[in-house]
Amino acid sequence: MSNTSTPQTRLDPRYSDPSAAAIPWPEAEARLSAAELFWISTVRPDGRPHVTPLPTVWSEGALHFCTGPKERKAKNLAENPAVVLTTGTNTWDKGYDLVVEGEAVRVADDGRLRELAAAWEAKYGSFWHFDVREGYFHHGAGRALVFAVAPGTVFGFGKGEPFSQTRWRFG
Repeated sequence: MSNTSTPQTRLDPRYSDPSAAAIPWPEAEARLSAAELFWISTVRPDGRPHVTPLPTVWSEGALHFCTGPKERKAKNLAENPAVVLTTGTNTWDKGYDLVVEGEAVRVADDGRLRELAAAWEAKYGSFWHFDVREGYFHHGAGRALVFAVAPGTVFGFGKGEPFSQTRWRFG
């Protein structure tokens, strides 16, 4: 699963300073790749939201995350694959926030999982070492499902001078 298409880029003038410019998609993509922590939003079967932090790896045009099969987000995704992944800063007047909307698709190919396990360890260190077998990541806490989220829409929020809101739409 990947999204290698060039997105439509639009700076929203309603929420952007007149001097603002949309950052190019490759810059937004680099920020997604470098971010260490995201907040994932899923929907419970009864419609209530669920939000939790997690690390991700950007690879082949998609964000990847892992979760235990019995964790709330895994249960939610079994019913509804729609997710939002958010990263940025907790300040209002400096930094850049990114919001990725898409669908979580399970990655179960052991070859691809080995590539992703290597990427996790390269990004986060040996604490995030995973062994791969039978379609799962394995580690001290047990096994984990891995999901890929190719962006459908990404929003970027420039904070501070100049404030900006950019939308990248794929597909």
